[in-house]
Amino acid sequence: MPDHSHTHSSPTPGHSENPSHVEHKDQGPHEIGCMVITCSDTRTPETDTSGQLIQQLLNQRRHRVSSYTIIKDEPEEIRRLLSEAVSNDSIETVIINGGTGISRRDATFEAIDGLLEKRLDGFGEIFRYLSYKEIGSPAMLSRATAGLYKGKVIFSVPGSKGAVQLAMEELILPEMGHIVGEMRK
Repeated sequence: MPDHSHTHSSPTPGHSENPSHVEHKDQGPHEIGCMVITCSDTRTPETDTSGQLIQQLLNQRRHRVSSYTIIKDEPEEIRRLLSEAVSNDSIETVIINGGTGISRRDATFEAIDGLLEKRLDGFGEIFRYLSYKEIGSPAMLSRATAGLYKGKVIFSVPGSKGAVQLAMEELILPEMGHIVGEMRK
């Protein structure tokens, strides 16, 4: 009987040992200037555990937090801060937490959705999938989203600490350098 097992001691001709997505990630910037925005009607710098977690995780990866702000979940305020980010060359990524649900006060999604020039639909889809694996069907209520706006990467995630940790550790931090690198091209 023929042996159908395959062992490769060297890569396939024309292919490197690392898949192209690994090479792309390695070529991306390793230090990125970020703006962190918490959208909340009740949080303060002392009680904003999600905003604090985002900053902590960015700092651990040697990214720069160029700006941190807590604002009410008002579309005009969100758009104003995004305009500030666009005019600030030291900021390449904006991470917004809060306001992604479906209550009447949740307006973050509406504030940024129309601004995005290129959407990263996979971000919201994968976030909801990972969230579903952790919390079940309530994950469908999240309107987490991401995309590009005037040369900046925008991520919008729910405001709970668990959701922030999931988004940052599983999606944003592993891909942020890659996305910024691609955006610069």
